[in-house]
This record gives sequence, structure tokens and C-alpha cells, in this order.
Amino acid sequence: MARGRQGIAEAADLKVRPLEAPGPGVRVGDGSALIHGVSPWQGAYTQSNTGDAVVDVPPTGPFARTDLLVLRIEDPEFEGERDPRTQDIGYFHLIKDIGNEATPVPRGMTAIPLARITLPRNTAAITAEMITDLRRIANPRAERTLRTVHPDDSEKVPPKHGHWAAWPKEAAWDVDVPAWATKATLVITLSGLRAESGSIYAELRMCLGERSSKPTVVDDDGTTTRRTSVMLAESLAVPPGYRGTRQHLAVQINQIDKHGDGDLSVARGTTVTADIEFTESPV
Repeated sequence: MARGRQGIAEAADLKVRPLEAPGPGVRVGDGSALIHGVSPWQGAYTQSNTGDAVVDVPPTGPFARTDLLVLRIEDPEFEGERDPRTQDIGYFHLIKDIGNEATPVPRGMTAIPLARITLPRNTAAITAEMITDLRRIANPRAERTLRTVHPDDSEKVPPKHGHWAAWPKEAAWDVDVPAWATKATLVITLSGLRAESGSIYAELRMCLGERSSKPTVVDDDGTTTRRTSVMLAESLAVPPGYRGTRQHLAVQINQIDKHGDGDLSVARGTTVTADIEFTESPV
């Protein structure tokens, strides 16, 4: 179902790359797309491409130029004069010299953008850095789960401070990564951590498989028993090798004693919440 959206079908579809030997053109890879007609009651079209399709890109002269590559539909019932008996009504189309600003498809054209190609002056060979990916997935998939832990027993930070260590032990989950996922958005909240016996300075981070988030700091120079909370959040690209596998998600801590020698622990009254969302985007 279109659900009012248009774009490529899956993350790797219709990616625009340079020719294998860079030259005056680009290649569009395998894949399919959904495209909405711009005329009332026109409906939507599905298009697919098998193998690399080569699109010529004319060289520049003394002036730089920016082109837009689109997947276009010219249905003669609504626009254009293509003959469906002898010509494809769906085809890759290069719009030359569209300027450097954000580039929507021109008004009145049934098409989706695939890439912007920025050519310096006196250039014939297209290289990867000249290509800006503009693809969007028509109906990107998402999967979100929420995990909660309420520790029953007190657990202090492992005594060997100054090194990353898994803590608390219950803040760990084996997570099934969808085969289509390209990004993981992770939020772990530790509420009601117990701090006592002096000041505390510690870094906490999340690890999904072998990928780590940037650390969040707990910096507390109190002396009496108190409670604190910390939130860890990160968006991580999902490596191709993680897709369709089970990966371990855990919290790690690195307590640094030179900034404080207090005790940080989870205890009755602590809640650990993990909000895990996998999403799909072009790759």
C-alpha cells in the first residue's frame, strides 16, 4: 500500500554511484520505487530496475554545474508524449543545471529524486564525492521495544575503578536486530541510583555488540546518602553484519577515583528502562 508516500522500496534500492571507471556518467543500481502522479486521480506507479543502468552526464566547460537525477514517469494519459508501445514511461532522467540550493523535483513532473551531482568546471569524470544521495524510503520500517528492570539486590560499581566494566549486571539484554535495520536509536534511563560515602565521578555508556555510545557523566560531590538519575542516549548505524542477528546490549561504567571515592550502586527502588528502536533508511 502506498499510504500517501513515495520513494524507494528498501534501503539499498536505486543507489547512484560513479561508473566503475569514472567517466561522463553514473550508474543506478538494482531496486524498485513507488512514485505518485502529480495530476488529480493519477494514482501511483511502481518501477523496478535490474542491474546497473548507466545515465550519461555531459561534461562541464568553464563553469561548474549541478544536475539532478530523478526516476521519472511520463504517462501520456497525463503528461508527455511517450508511446508506451515502444518507449518506457518510467526512466532515469537528468535535469541539468538546477543550482546548488535544496532541490525538489520541478513542479508538474511525476518523479522522485535519486541524487544531486555537483560537477566542478572543466570536468568529465564523475567521482563519488560529487554525488549527494537524495533517496527516501517510501514506507520505512520501524520496530520499537521497551525493557524495564527493577533490581531487588544492592550492587555497587565493580571495585576495579578506572576501567570500563559492565554495570549494573541486570542492565543487559540480548536484542534481535531486524534484517532491514540500518539505524538503532537507544535510550537507557537509570533512575534512583544510590550514591553514598563521598563524592563520585563516573562515566556511563551503552554498548550494542561492539559498538559504543558516547559517555554520559555522573558528577556528584555530595557526602550524605542521596539518589540520582542518569539518561544515556545515542543513535548508532547498524553494521551490515549485525542485521538479522542477535546482539548484546548493556550498560558500562568507568568510575574515576581521582575525582571522588564514594560508592555508586543500584538498590531496591532503582529502575532501569531501555527504549530500543530500529529504523530503516537509505544506505
